Amino acid sequence: MSEEKPFPTQKTYQPGIVFQPEAHRHIGAGINKLVAAIRPTLGPTPRTVAMTRLDDVRKTPEVLDSGGIIARKVIEMGRRDEDMGAMLARALICAQHERMGDGSATAAVLLQAIYSGGVHYLASGGNAMRLRHYLERALVAALDGLDELTEPVAGKDELAKVAESICHDRPLSKLLGEIFDIIGAFGQLDVRKDHSRILRREYIEGMFWNSGLVSRDMITNQKELQTVYEEPAIVIADFQITDPRQIMPMLELAVDHKVEKLLLIAGELSGDAIAGLTMANGKLKNFEVMAVTGPGMNPDDRQDAIEDLAVVTGGLPLLKVTGQNLRDIRWENFGRARRAWASPHNFGIIGGKGDPRHLRRHVSNLQTQYERTDDAENRGRIRARIGKLMGGSATLWIGGLSESEIEARKELAEATADAMRAAVRDGVLPGGGMSYLNCRRRLRPHLNDAADPDERAAYRILYEALAEPARTIYENAGYEPGEVLGWIAQAGNRGGFDVIRENLAECGSLLDAAAVQKMALKNAVMTAGMALTIDVLVHHRTPEIARSPG
Repeated sequence: MSEEKPFPTQKTYQPGIVFQPEAHRHIGAGINKLVAAIRPTLGPTPRTVAMTRLDDVRKTPEVLDSGGIIARKVIEMGRRDEDMGAMLARALICAQHERMGDGSATAAVLLQAIYSGGVHYLASGGNAMRLRHYLERALVAALDGLDELTEPVAGKDELAKVAESICHDRPLSKLLGEIFDIIGAFGQLDVRKDHSRILRREYIEGMFWNSGLVSRDMITNQKELQTVYEEPAIVIADFQITDPRQIMPMLELAVDHKVEKLLLIAGELSGDAIAGLTMANGKLKNFEVMAVTGPGMNPDDRQDAIEDLAVVTGGLPLLKVTGQNLRDIRWENFGRARRAWASPHNFGIIGGKGDPRHLRRHVSNLQTQYERTDDAENRGRIRARIGKLMGGSATLWIGGLSESEIEARKELAEATADAMRAAVRDGVLPGGGMSYLNCRRRLRPHLNDAADPDERAAYRILYEALAEPARTIYENAGYEPGEVLGWIAQAGNRGGFDVIRENLAECGSLLDAAAVQKMALKNAVMTAGMALTIDVLVHHRTPEIARSPG
């Protein structure tokens, strides 16, 4: 029997150009294929999608229920013409997932509905550029409608409702609601794997960094493996300390000012320098010192940590770039705090005594940077800094019956936490697709008053598309969407239909993060508008063919 040949991993393509109307047809086909794979994941009763690699078909398929993860794993789809449409949709869905952690399936079905409606109108003779212009104008009206429906969220019970609408995991939602009620939108949350079968949380007072004591000889509480100082002085430096004589000016200045506890944060300490500090603990009366290495895995992170520590403690850091060392130390370099603690792996500061006005300005500047950046890694780094400075820290331990279950639940918790931050910061909207249905009343006057055919088409297309998320949620739960929408209209409230409890829900029982829903709508309209104005598809031949002779 001949050996089965593996699937080819590299296709060869010839150059080509595709004009209208085929361009719109192929883009639409690609969007439809990708969205069809993501649509079943929308709602609290999602169906799942099985995925496997084309070059490893014997491997057990991954079973996924996250639109963002599904889109991220799709790297090519169908014919090249259709693949262009699929990749436009993929870019939208991945951006939504990375920025917000939720709303990727919502953005996908909105994009499909808007693009499909737009193509049908253009086929009847509409102008693509004018339609795009009016779609963007209609978006503003819809966002205004969402703003009117947005309400602040507070309390662990309401926050738990938001979490449950995102992750559909009640025990996890209950813990996340409690955590974000305590730490707020920017609080530091570490999600970690646990070897138990349960979920648990741990709160840490003040701020902490993942960098620990330079020597276990500095541990005073062997049972808890940590050292705690009350009312310590704090010295911050970013350079290496190799000679024990370098630390003498710092120790002398501390003793002269009657400092009893001292925390040294330094870039690195040699064995001799550590021995000198340990010796000082035994020889100097009424004086103790401990040292930790400066936090951060790279120079940028270390610089950020030093800046934040200086603001919190009120000390002036000694920096290598300025040519300073511990011989240059002055009393102004010493910061203060109500308490400091350190273990072999972490250290923390509680009640830093820096200038509160300076701290508020610093946090405000970081929040401005956070809002202005679109880079997911940058946003995460800035958010972590703000969380530390605001003093709210928690650890969520994820347990389960198997390693795969723990990993999946951990990813779910992290994605839900991102959306929860948006809810705490920007408020909530009626869930279950009702926010989009309710905001349509802002479009109705524009639709009725529009005299221009392109304008009227744009408002009609968006008006119809805004019902698609709710329709999809009901369909995925096994209901006839038209019937459910009829029940809601007959009930005459601003709530929605709870597909879990199978009844009409009161307003406030179903909640979504407002920022997530607004971002999904904005991304869908902008991407659909761009796709509708694409007139020509141009294909290059593959690099391998381009380099071949002839």
